[in-house]
Amino acid sequence: MAENPSPTQSTTVQSGRIRVLKEGSRPSDREMGPVVYWMFRDQRLRDNWALIHAVDQANKANVPVAVAFNLFDQFLGAKARQLGFMLKGLQQLHRDIEVTLRIPFFLFQGEAIETIPTFLEECGASLLVIDFSPLREVRGWKEEICKRVSDSVSIHEVDAHNVVPVWVASDKLEYSARTIRSKINNLLPKYLIDFPRLRPPIKKWASPGQFADWEKLIADVVRKGAEVPELEWCKPGEDAAMDVLMGSKNGFLTKRLNSYSTDRNNPLKPSALSGLSPYLHFGQISAQRCAIEARNVRKLCPQAVDAFLEELVVRRELADNFCFYQPKYDSLLGAWEWARKTLMDHASDRREHIYTREQLEKAQTADPLWNASQLEMVHVGKMHGFMRMYWAKKILEWTSSPEDALAVSIYLNDKYEIDGRDPNGYVGCMWSICGVHDQGWKERPVFGKIRYMNYAGCKRKFDVDGYIAYVKREAGEVKKRKLEAAPTAAKIKEPRI
Repeated sequence: MAENPSPTQSTTVQSGRIRVLKEGSRPSDREMGPVVYWMFRDQRLRDNWALIHAVDQANKANVPVAVAFNLFDQFLGAKARQLGFMLKGLQQLHRDIEVTLRIPFFLFQGEAIETIPTFLEECGASLLVIDFSPLREVRGWKEEICKRVSDSVSIHEVDAHNVVPVWVASDKLEYSARTIRSKINNLLPKYLIDFPRLRPPIKKWASPGQFADWEKLIADVVRKGAEVPELEWCKPGEDAAMDVLMGSKNGFLTKRLNSYSTDRNNPLKPSALSGLSPYLHFGQISAQRCAIEARNVRKLCPQAVDAFLEELVVRRELADNFCFYQPKYDSLLGAWEWARKTLMDHASDRREHIYTREQLEKAQTADPLWNASQLEMVHVGKMHGFMRMYWAKKILEWTSSPEDALAVSIYLNDKYEIDGRDPNGYVGCMWSICGVHDQGWKERPVFGKIRYMNYAGCKRKFDVDGYIAYVKREAGEVKKRKLEAAPTAAKIKEPRI
């Protein structure tokens, strides 16, 4: 591993991490304007290559730098659960970035294609640094912003989310983990390096940072999205994320790593999992930081660390590869030809049950195991990875078409999972229903050659009745806390006489 750089070492980000989306043309008689970092996917102060690049470019041009964040109204169906978590993390980031780095933070609400170009014009910016995301909507905003900003503004996209930048890892859509694994592993010596120390920029922003009424904003978002309430088991923010990774009481790498290789596929042992997915999704912790720290303890638990790095790096980055190179990443049209054919061949097969989206959402099926997994997602905000596969495959079995199955699974995943609206979620649904990153199996009714899972198979792998009882307890506790937190007036039904 690379040594921590000294304060005099360069903080220039590796060129492979950066894509120039637009090259600005600056007149020779005009001074360079400020650098603006539009933060979106990587919502953190520490270990953030995009922020490092923005500060580095500002220092080289001797101009100030600011961070801008645009809040959308329920992005891709996000509710109080997701937006409350995100905003509370941003509230901490706003405070920390202005105190420790003296970089102003500007919060906008509305359409980013309007707010970001307007801000760039108002402050006379010469460079916009943006986070990388493979999602269609975000890429559309970036294309539109490139058209709307002044010719003098350059736009750099930085992949601070993946250990190996997605466009460096591969220049094409990869078929499976098998085809991308060696490509990523061969590049880790170059990209899995420690981060330079980030210091306050040389030139200070002329005006003070923007005031944001976070408490009111959070209250409004939580009220509007109350249909899917916030969670208690995961605290938001960078400090909380590091505590989950490295905490002295219950940190994954410090206290729970040993059981990861043996227990991670058992839905009755959720504590064997890292618990990092909410923080990775919102960028409150860097996957690269997690990989560095895991590699540092590999001698203690080599099997567990290798299994963790496979999920954290190879599988996560395979999901970004799919969404980046396959624009129809959430559609049957995004599946491989063999999978589309087999699903269409069996689309008219008789189903034992057909459930509506509403019935599925309310866990009203004849399968108590599936109902438990759905209730775990609704009330706990997450579903064990093994159960996610079973859950999505049963939706294929119980809906009138593969297209409906995919749409329902993505809708429910994005609505209730704390880490929904993510490449990992889309690929998880596509793997389960459309065979993406998988292979053809024995042909069956409804499934065709898509990998099959059933109740009996689950019973052979883990204590199904124990899992159902566990979810009932967890859901019951959540309901109880929700009732206790309700206003007293709402609990009073009749006055005593």
